[in-house]
Amino acid sequence: MAQTAKPTPTRKAQREAARAGGEFFARPTGPNHRRYEALRGYLYEGLPAEEAAARARYSVATLRSAVRDFRAGKTGFFTTPRPGPTRAPAKHAARERIIELRRAGHSATEISEALARTPTPLNRTGVAEVLAEAGFGRLAVRPPAERGAPYRDHPRRAEVMDFAELPARAQTKAAGLLLAVPELVALDLPGMVAAAGYPGTSVIPAVSSLLSLLALKLTGVRRVSHVDDLAADPGAGLFAGLTALPKATALTTYSYRLDHPRQQAMLAALGKAMLASDLIADAGGDLDLDFHAIMHWGEDMALEKHYVPRRSQRTRSVLTFFAQDATTDTLVYANADLTKATQAGEALVFAEHWKALTGRWPALLVMDQKVTTQAVLAELDERNIGFLTLRMRSPALARHIEQLPAAAWRTVRPDRDGAYRRPKVVDEQATLSAYPHPVRQLIVNGLGRDTPTVIITNNQAATANQLIERYARRMGMEQRLAEAIRSFHLDALAGAVPLNVDLDVVLSVLASAVCASLRRRLTGYHHATPDTLQRRFLSTGGTILNHGGTITVRLSRRTYSPVLRQAGIPQLPVPWWGGRTLRFEYQ
Repeated sequence: MAQTAKPTPTRKAQREAARAGGEFFARPTGPNHRRYEALRGYLYEGLPAEEAAARARYSVATLRSAVRDFRAGKTGFFTTPRPGPTRAPAKHAARERIIELRRAGHSATEISEALARTPTPLNRTGVAEVLAEAGFGRLAVRPPAERGAPYRDHPRRAEVMDFAELPARAQTKAAGLLLAVPELVALDLPGMVAAAGYPGTSVIPAVSSLLSLLALKLTGVRRVSHVDDLAADPGAGLFAGLTALPKATALTTYSYRLDHPRQQAMLAALGKAMLASDLIADAGGDLDLDFHAIMHWGEDMALEKHYVPRRSQRTRSVLTFFAQDATTDTLVYANADLTKATQAGEALVFAEHWKALTGRWPALLVMDQKVTTQAVLAELDERNIGFLTLRMRSPALARHIEQLPAAAWRTVRPDRDGAYRRPKVVDEQATLSAYPHPVRQLIVNGLGRDTPTVIITNNQAATANQLIERYARRMGMEQRLAEAIRSFHLDALAGAVPLNVDLDVVLSVLASAVCASLRRRLTGYHHATPDTLQRRFLSTGGTILNHGGTITVRLSRRTYSPVLRQAGIPQLPVPWWGGRTLRFEYQ
C-alpha cells in the first residue's frame, strides 16, 4: 500500500505546535526573534550549538557571541524602555517671556542675554527653537541706529566699512590675518588691482573683492563655499575694508567675471612689486618651471585628460603652469589658461612675461622633461635663454648608455646632503631629432635611481658638477608646489572651467608673496612654509580697538608672541581704510 506523504504544516500550525511543545516551532522572523530562538534552544532546551544556530539561521560563532552577551547582561528581550519627557521644562518655563520679548522686536541673541539674568536662563539655540515652534521667523536686518546689541542673528550685508559705526572694541578670531596688511601695502595692492583692471561694484570695490578672496587663501579656508566660517568675523571684514565678507555666491560670481588678460596684467604688476621688494632675488632670471594638474571631482566637465601624479592616473583636470625664483623659492608666475595644444609653448610665454618685467630674457630655465619639446628648446636657444632639462629616454638612448665604456665615467662630488654624494657622469655632445645642432648631454649614475639620469643643456661653460647641483635644487620647485597645494588648497577646484581656476592660481602666487614677505620679518622663520605661518600667526585671535584715525589690533598671547614683538611690524596708513593707521599690540 502506497504511503501518503505527510502534508507540510502551515505557519499557524507551526506556531501552535511550538507553543504546545510539539515537533514544530515558529520560524524566527526579525533579529530579536531569531536571537531569542537561538538562545532558547541552546540554553533552555539544551540543543547542540550547531542545531540551535541552524534554528535561527546563525553561524555557530554568531551564536556563541550572542550567548556571551546574554550572560553578561547585554541582551534583554522583555524590558520596556522608559519614555522620555514630552517637553523641555526650561523652554516651557521661559516660553511666555521669549514670545513677549520677540514681539517687542528683540533677536534670539538679545532674548538669551535677557533670560540670563532671570530664574529661567536659556541659550540662543533653545530660544530659537521656541520661536520656531511659535511660528516666528528671523528678524529683518535693522538699520545701524536701531541696533542695540553687538551680535546679530546672521552676518551683516557686505558693504564698505563705515568706520564711524565700527565699535570701539570688538573681539575677533582673525586678528592674525591683519598681519598681512602691512605686506600688502608694501606691495601696493591697490596699484596692482588698478593695473589689472579688476572690476568693482557700486557696493564692493575691486580691492575689497580681491581681498575677500585672498583672506580665504591666507587663513586656509578650503573652498569659497566655506566662506561662512569667516564671513561674520569683524577682523576678516576689516581686512577687506568691509562690514563683512561677501557670501559664496557673490565671490564665485565675481571670479567668473575676470578673464585671462586681467590675470596676466595682475601677474605683471605683482612681479614688478616683488622685484622692487627683493622678493625675487635674481633679476637675471634663474628660474624653475613645472606643471601641476588640478583634478576635477564633478560630472559633465568639458576638460581634457592629464596625468595626476597624486592619483597615478590620467583623468579630467585643469593643467596649471608655475614658475618660481630659484634663489628664494618664491612663486612668481602661474597660468591655468592651458590646453594640450598650447602647453609646450608655455615656457616661451613665460619668457616673454619675464622680459616684459625685467627688459631681458631669463638667464636659465630649469624644467622637467615633460614641460616642453625639443622644438621649443631650439627657440629658447635662439633667444639666448639657457635651459636645463631631462631627456626623454628612448630604446636607442638606453642602448647607447649600456655601451659606454667604464673609462668614460668620472666621479663628481656635488654639494648636497644624503647618501648619493659621489655620482658618476659622462659629459658628451648629443644629437637630438628636433634640435638643430648638438646639445650638451650629462649621463649621471648614482643619484638614487635605478637607471642613469640624462640631463641636456645649452650651457657649455658650467662644469658638470655645477649643472648637477643646479638640477638637484629643482626639487625645491616640487616642494614649493606641495606647500601651495597644502596651504592654499590648489587642489580644491571650484569650477569645471579654467577661468575660475586661473584667478585661483594667481591668488595663490599673491598669497605666497605675502607669506614670503611676512616671514622675512620673523626671526627663525625665514624658511617657514605657509601653513606654519597660518597655524602660528595668521590664525591668532585678538581684539580690535577703534581710536578713530588709528585701528589697534591687540593679538592674543600665544607661544609665538615674542617672535611678533621682535619682528618690528611697522605702523602705516592703509589705503582701503581711508588712510587710517594700523598698529599692533601684543599681550
